[in-house]
Amino acid sequence: MDSESKSRGKAVAFAGSPPRSEAAPLPLAKWKKGLAIVDFVLRLGGIGATMGAAAIMGNNEQMLPFFTQFLQFHAEWNQFRMFQFFVVANGAAAGYLVLSLAFSLVCIVRPLAVAPRLLLIILDTVMMALVTAGASTAAATTYLAHNGSEDANWMAVCSQFTDFCQGASMAVVVSFIAALFFLCLILVSSLALKRH
Repeated sequence: MDSESKSRGKAVAFAGSPPRSEAAPLPLAKWKKGLAIVDFVLRLGGIGATMGAAAIMGNNEQMLPFFTQFLQFHAEWNQFRMFQFFVVANGAAAGYLVLSLAFSLVCIVRPLAVAPRLLLIILDTVMMALVTAGASTAAATTYLAHNGSEDANWMAVCSQFTDFCQGASMAVVVSFIAALFFLCLILVSSLALKRH
């Protein structure tokens, strides 16, 4: 009788405790859901930064007050191919981030899903490269506008076009902030793809 009561007690003890395979994913799912919420917030910040950079540069122009009927001193962003590429790159990244919000929501609802997270990390990497390239080319052009280059016979024009150069510099800084948002998104997705 003692052996029967001991075996019944063990059966009751085992029946009352849940199996470890079912209990283990719950903290992991909560942690990944938290990362998915952080991802969504970072995407909203990235949208603001990329749209802000494109808008600042896209509205950047200056006309100097001393001009005649035949000669005008006018600087506008679309006169420079590098600034055109900058606006297109940041605009494309902003459009991508708006579309990626749907996949980010899927990751919040299904935090253990791997496919949408893997797609996001690949596209985020591509967009970070695009935004960084646009910001770098615009930064190089802005540097030449500020300092000039004797070797290339490029005159420093920011002493005359101060507002235009300030607008370009501000757009470049905001675009690098957008690239930082993309870097954070890649890191968050990498953490979310870890199994443990």
